Amino acid sequence: MTTRTTRSPRRRTVVALAVVLAVLAGFIVRLVDIQIVNADEHVADSIENALGGSQTLYGARGEIVDEQGDTLAGSILLYDCQLDPLLITQIDTQILDGTSSRRPWIEVSEDVAEITGQDVAAVRAIVADALAENPDSRFAYLERRVTTEQYRSLADLAMPYIVCVPHPARAYPDGAVAGNLIGFVGSDGTALEGYELSADSCLAPTEGSRTFQRGKDGVLIPGTEKVQPAEDGGTLALTIDRDLQWYLQQLIGEQVQDMGAQRGGILVVETKTGKIRAAAEYPSVDPNDPLASELDDRGNWIFRGTFEPGSTFKALTAATVVDAGGQNTESTVVASSQETFANGARVRDAFAHPAYAYTLTGVLIDSSNAGISKFSEKVDAQTRYDYFQRFGIGEGSAVSFYGEEQGVLRPSDQWDNQTLYNTSFGQGLTTTMPELAGAYAAIANDGVRMPLSLVESCTAADGTVTTPDLPEPERVISEDSASQVRAMLENVFLQASYSPQVAIPGYRVAGKTGTGEKVDPVTGGYKSGVYYTSMVGFAPAEDPEYLVVVTLDEPTKVTSSAANATAFQKAMTQVLKTYRVMPSTTSPEVLPKFG
Repeated sequence: MTTRTTRSPRRRTVVALAVVLAVLAGFIVRLVDIQIVNADEHVADSIENALGGSQTLYGARGEIVDEQGDTLAGSILLYDCQLDPLLITQIDTQILDGTSSRRPWIEVSEDVAEITGQDVAAVRAIVADALAENPDSRFAYLERRVTTEQYRSLADLAMPYIVCVPHPARAYPDGAVAGNLIGFVGSDGTALEGYELSADSCLAPTEGSRTFQRGKDGVLIPGTEKVQPAEDGGTLALTIDRDLQWYLQQLIGEQVQDMGAQRGGILVVETKTGKIRAAAEYPSVDPNDPLASELDDRGNWIFRGTFEPGSTFKALTAATVVDAGGQNTESTVVASSQETFANGARVRDAFAHPAYAYTLTGVLIDSSNAGISKFSEKVDAQTRYDYFQRFGIGEGSAVSFYGEEQGVLRPSDQWDNQTLYNTSFGQGLTTTMPELAGAYAAIANDGVRMPLSLVESCTAADGTVTTPDLPEPERVISEDSASQVRAMLENVFLQASYSPQVAIPGYRVAGKTGTGEKVDPVTGGYKSGVYYTSMVGFAPAEDPEYLVVVTLDEPTKVTSSAANATAFQKAMTQVLKTYRVMPSTTSPEVLPKFG
């Protein structure tokens, strides 16, 4: 039997237990509210006076590689190191209070200066200046772009107020090899030249971010970190061969210096595809240190330089009159070394000679201005203009190189009496090395002009591959016309005075030289005794696979296009070796110079 005396303590126990359970339930409900239901709101409340921070996360800029996948431009890791001035003062205060065993900033700053190579006073001033401007400052740059070794040494100091953020930087392992093609970036990573700039949309990474909150002791508050990952840039694959590019840069450098020229270039094109396998020039630029080069040498003159092509243009006129004017390799005209035409125009050859019954082949062999002018009359001016356009003169190329220039080919109704004939031998108009290469490649490729290309593909970080959107190949002249012009160009290299200099044992080679006059920008007339020389050729002549263009700007030791012969012969020889082109197995047909 339960008495009143025993019931009273039990009731009090039950009531007390109920109160405890109610309080506990309240705590649980509140905890659920704080940590689950309204977590974000309460976290924001709890860290309202906490210390926020953020970091930029950098993706790596994409690589530029050659046709074999060898790296021409890549990224290395450098670090942007920063300080937390307020945290430095807080830790120093704790040291004075005896609540921290860390080393004071005055000691740590000496180690930091030794690691980064800065003056210790300058390091201390970084913190002092930041706090003077804002007593609650949480950020100041210590040093940007420090090396991995320096970063590790700073990390070994184990100071929470030193934070280093990875910052990819550009590196060019082969120095100046293809430097004028690749281009370079600025110290802040901004693309400034070459394909670094032209293909920036492929190469550029997407920055990410990291935000967080710290307590007053500098410790990261759990649950406050948010990360938006960075995305790396894509890989740009070029069509050039790195080793061939290196060799040709050495070669053109030697030729420019040997001939006392201002600059020079060598362009190599695969005739059946239009792919550019080398684009070498001198002077060149090392993208690792572009400031070491003169301003004019940091760009690319192969794609930005225009010139009057001179006699290399005679092959295009010959192709036109064969294809549209009913002429052939043995068609003839009578031409002396100086001719006056019915409209009053006067044309002279570079050497004196009597009236010859020149074949079209002979006109090309002797490079007769008068002879090609007479052949040009076999078609009207508009037809010649149309064919020059179809050969790509004045159109630039499809390589999408930043700042690429185009030749100037004025419409035929703007040709005066003299220009009517001058255009047949490469005066009164301008072109570029890529335009000239594309025109000759069309002759080599059975009359079909392939769009030139320098970019193979862009492979994004996720593996997506994008290829250039190139124009369709265009037939310029018939296959038979192309075959006849190739035969004439082969006879040029067989019978011209410089033929021993361009011969390659075991191979049939075809081509043409050009000596273009240069315009004086002051007077508007031609400079006296100053020329832009060029040589264009392809091999094997019976089934052309590669085309080489060599140019020299104002050679002084030899002022004719013979100045280019040595470089052409060595360049073509190296190209044939590089791509293991089989020697010729047939003999050329020797065509007559005179009718």
